Amino acid sequence: MTIRHINIFLAVCEAGQNTTKAAERLHMSQPAVSLAIHELEEYYGVALFDRIGRRLCITEAGKRFWEYASHISSMFDDMEKTLRGWEHLGVLRVGASITVGARFLPGYVKIFLSLHPGLEIRAQVASTEVLAGKIMANELDFALVEGVPRHPSLVSEDYMEDHLAVICPAGGPFRQGETISVEQFRAQRFLLRERGSGTREEFDRVTEQAGFSVAPAWEAMSTTALVNAVIEGLGISVLPQRLIVGAVERGLAVSVKVEGLDFCRQFRIVYHKDKFLPAVAKEFLDLCRNFEQNYPLPRYNGLY
Repeated sequence: MTIRHINIFLAVCEAGQNTTKAAERLHMSQPAVSLAIHELEEYYGVALFDRIGRRLCITEAGKRFWEYASHISSMFDDMEKTLRGWEHLGVLRVGASITVGARFLPGYVKIFLSLHPGLEIRAQVASTEVLAGKIMANELDFALVEGVPRHPSLVSEDYMEDHLAVICPAGGPFRQGETISVEQFRAQRFLLRERGSGTREEFDRVTEQAGFSVAPAWEAMSTTALVNAVIEGLGISVLPQRLIVGAVERGLAVSVKVEGLDFCRQFRIVYHKDKFLPAVAKEFLDLCRNFEQNYPLPRYNGLY
């Protein structure tokens, strides 16, 4: 049994358990693909597919083999890319969700590159859901997120606490620092981040625990767009405290508290449980864990 057999098996599964389509994708003959599957079944002494007429149907043993084969293929691919590009090594593929990518990742990368000037860091900023998919596909080494990845193969480690703030128009009925009731809060027009974002998950979690839900008037992937909408008096929003400081300090908006509601969450480091993290990746993650105590937090420049 070789990595070639594993890749052929995976190709058959990805082609809807069709050996002809798999052969086309692999630029092989259909009989060669069928032979490789037969060799696998003979080697392990189990049927990976049931033959029903001309159709293949994966068996329970085949499903289990697929789980192992997917991990082995991913790790082999990682090894190949790493060792064949050894002379160019020092590449970290880092993902960050929107808030972490906007507020913290630039500082992390700037400091780390000053310590490792020969290193290349390739960053992707996207939603937690998208980043989890990229980790599963071995397109990222790890990600820094505010959401909660739900795939069982992903390891999630809390590394920093974050607070969300209720931001309201400066010319509205509320004053800076005021505590309002839940009834007053529920009566507002809400401008929220999109579903699937860590910020929205935290908002929905807190309101659900409080016994109510909200139908937002606006949804956006951009925190800046929501802050601008609040400034223009279109409603209120619940956004990361660190990202609304500029608007509040300039008097463009006010931040209030809601009696009995605490929007607090954790930023998380996420990686695949089978991922080999080299020493430079572990050092980068250590910097992230200790960043607040070792370096001054970046201040948002207030531009909207």
